[in-house]
Amino acid sequence: MQQFAARLRDYAELTKARITTLIVLTAWCGYFFGAHRMGVSSWSLGLFHALFGVALVSSGTAALNEVLESKVDARMRRTALRPLPAGRMTRAHAAIVGLALTLGGSAYLAVYANLLTGLLVFLTALVYLAAYTPLKKVSPVCTFVGAFPGAMPVVLGWTAVRGKLEIETLILFAIMFVWQFPHFLSIAWLYREDYAQGDIRMLPVVDSDGKSTVWRILAYSAVLIPVSLMPVALGMAGRVYLVGAILMGRRCSGYRWGWPRSSCRPRQSLRNHRRGDCCGRRLFICPRCLR
Repeated sequence: MQQFAARLRDYAELTKARITTLIVLTAWCGYFFGAHRMGVSSWSLGLFHALFGVALVSSGTAALNEVLESKVDARMRRTALRPLPAGRMTRAHAAIVGLALTLGGSAYLAVYANLLTGLLVFLTALVYLAAYTPLKKVSPVCTFVGAFPGAMPVVLGWTAVRGKLEIETLILFAIMFVWQFPHFLSIAWLYREDYAQGDIRMLPVVDSDGKSTVWRILAYSAVLIPVSLMPVALGMAGRVYLVGAILMGRRCSGYRWGWPRSSCRPRQSLRNHRRGDCCGRRLFICPRCLR
């Protein structure tokens, strides 16, 4: 029984279950908006198909990413205990699992949602694995490239119910796209020594004094506020969301502004990062709950 539980934990870590959960929640937001646009209930069998398919592809992509980066993970303290670098699972086994989940999830969405969503989810996984993952060892531009597949879950949720790309899709995509920069740059700054060990060329590794990293975090945090108000301008959300977006966006930016002063103190820096992230996620989930 203990061996079975340990195996389950390894699979959960291989497929990055916590991150997959957040991706599924983001896709749920997109599905909600799409269903609201159609005037139908967002609680349906279609929702299950959409979220299940997204979860499969997200899990499979995460597994394939760990296969590609197993040697890098072995050099970093934060990732050295993952199943592949720790030797608890073979790369071949993980690759088979990852391919089965990714291809199976793409086919599932093509059949049970629509062909567009199946194609988009497959292309999302492809860009993540074939562009973002290798670029991490080459240039800080990887963060920009990775923001595209990172912002796609909300689009997939929308297309799963609507079957097409629309202006509202672009707005939801833009919110997620901009939010990722302060999120990932903050993480990269906190773990910059670990990334340097793995030869990951994130901006905080290349930008040793941190000035460029700080200004990008602050700039994107500031841009996130007007971008997050676009659903109101298009009639996708009401006054309650408007007030919530302004207040939480301001609070999120406030934590980001306090981040540079605490960056030399790891615990305080991590606390500010988590607070800022929390505000950012609430800001995005808010329109799903409030009209």
